[in-house]
Amino acid sequence: MSDTVVLVVDVQRDVMAESVRAAEVIDTIAGLVDRARAADVPVMWVRHHSDDLPMGSPGWEIVDQLHPAEHETVVEKEYGDAFAATDLSDRLAALGAQTIVLCGAQSDACIRSTFYGGLYHGYQMKLVSDAHTTGDLRQWGAEFTPEQSIAMLNLYAAYTKLPDVEGATVTAAEAISR
Repeated sequence: MSDTVVLVVDVQRDVMAESVRAAEVIDTIAGLVDRARAADVPVMWVRHHSDDLPMGSPGWEIVDQLHPAEHETVVEKEYGDAFAATDLSDRLAALGAQTIVLCGAQSDACIRSTFYGGLYHGYQMKLVSDAHTTGDLRQWGAEFTPEQSIAMLNLYAAYTKLPDVEGATVTAAEAISR
């Protein structure tokens, strides 16, 4: 049994529709998920819902190119951090997970929050540097382009350490190799 889990966050139709390099990131995540499944590394999915992204709506659905397998967990969340008010920690513990390979959207919101949430919950966190994306949040006060937000999170993730856990960045090819 693997102590690593691939966590795919918020790769949903409406989220990806406003994200940069969405098609490329979706393809990269699809390859990562395929390699994880072939290596018997568990894959878990997280799906966000809110007033703007109502549960059950077409935009809330995971993108058509990605399909959780029947035995794979889908965690529903309403906060940026996938650990907040969900049973994600319990599900990870049941798998014996110690390391989370994190990918998805949005880099400067749910991915960032889940990355740090994972560290605070005691998990080694590996952010997949080429498999996360975001939309342009400058209209809401962000000072950075989406590309700058992605690069900044990659930088911070690579150098984040807590007493017993640390963050890292890996490419999708490095995260799970055949």
